[in-house]
Amino acid sequence: MLLYCFILNAGEPRKFDPKFRGPIHNRHCTDIICCVIFIVVILGYIALGVVAWVHGDPRKVIYPTDSYGQFLLNPFTYLYFGMKIFEDYAISWYWILMAIGYIMSTLFYPIVTFLLIAICISYWAVTAVFLATSGEPVYKVMANQTLCKYANLTCDPETFNTTNVTKLCPGAQCTFAFYGGESLYHKYIFIFQLANAFVFLWLVNFAIALGQCTLAGAFASYYWAYRKPADIPLWPLFSSFGRAIRYHTGSLAFGALILAVVQLIRVILEYLDHKLKGTQNSVTRFLLCCLQCCFWCLEKFLKFINRNAYIMIAIYGKNFCTSAKEAFFLLMRNVVRVAVLDKVTDFLLFLGKILVAGGVGVLAFFFFTQRIPVFAQEVPMLNYYWVPLLTVIIGSYLVAHGFFSVYAMCVDTLFLCFCEDLERNDGSTAKPYFMSASLHRILGKKKLSPKKASG
Repeated sequence: MLLYCFILNAGEPRKFDPKFRGPIHNRHCTDIICCVIFIVVILGYIALGVVAWVHGDPRKVIYPTDSYGQFLLNPFTYLYFGMKIFEDYAISWYWILMAIGYIMSTLFYPIVTFLLIAICISYWAVTAVFLATSGEPVYKVMANQTLCKYANLTCDPETFNTTNVTKLCPGAQCTFAFYGGESLYHKYIFIFQLANAFVFLWLVNFAIALGQCTLAGAFASYYWAYRKPADIPLWPLFSSFGRAIRYHTGSLAFGALILAVVQLIRVILEYLDHKLKGTQNSVTRFLLCCLQCCFWCLEKFLKFINRNAYIMIAIYGKNFCTSAKEAFFLLMRNVVRVAVLDKVTDFLLFLGKILVAGGVGVLAFFFFTQRIPVFAQEVPMLNYYWVPLLTVIIGSYLVAHGFFSVYAMCVDTLFLCFCEDLERNDGSTAKPYFMSASLHRILGKKKLSPKKASG
């Protein structure tokens, strides 16, 4: 009953507009304040990376150190396994690229999204490493704490033997403890790491939002073309990308910001859960588990709302909040269709990804283990055949995910356009539907106009 009452109050249906022909071309910039903040944050993020690169030293992560803070450089001891893996990649890269390339050749825009996300991940990872390795070596006095009052105090190894510590504390040594510092920068390293993670999540969600809005605009241009393909505008994908960047960077950044905040909270909750695993306080663990579940559901809901909001932004060019509200009410007025379409689409797409990754993985396994007689002579000798095998499987799944994400965005966009079409038009000669006859038979109930039914 509550759901029924909510659906009845889900806004007024769209009214017929004879001038409406798909994505609005005469639009203005939306969510300008968020756009300005987003640009300022990006500039600050670049400055944070520069400062981290100045103070950091990645060798502190790669190489171990002795008690004096000196690096132990022995590649034959510490890098043997990594060198073997690199060797496998070097002699099998051709076959890996060939296996993935046949799928990627059918993609276009997902490659742009992959590149943007790859840049974000690379910048975040490098900045995080340099932040973690910032600081100078700190040395402390190692001695019996009960007999030496200087134990665990900082010291200078160059002048340690000339001080009175060695006389008052026989056997004491000035040894390396950790990397750190007393400057303002070193005191806020943890805050900088949180900022690095937050901006990374924001940028990744923005790249995904840009891709979704761009694809939605292109698919909407197709749907709202009455005579297909004659009325479809030229270069719909590039036109949609230009509109998204020029007018709606702020709206996309606003939606990405909301999602990034929730994801950062989830990361913090996961960190707290990891720290509290050894505690016996069951009440705290239960509350933390409830919070994790609630924020997981909230993230899923926000992704669903954002996705449909970006579709409405691509069509009507309004700000994020207005677009999210209109998309949500439109979906609530068609809640039965939404439930059926969403579950069926998710299952089919997931099944497609598993079949693609599994099929390519099986073929790669038989290939790299020399079980295909035709290619047995061409297979390179590998130290660990699972290295290229995992690369092929993961790469195939990611490529399949990119391809099917385009298909999923097409389904969601056409569905929202279909719902709008049903509310705006009635299938008569004066108000003809824009949908095809086959789509109407699958999702609709009303009759098409004679012209559309015969087309």
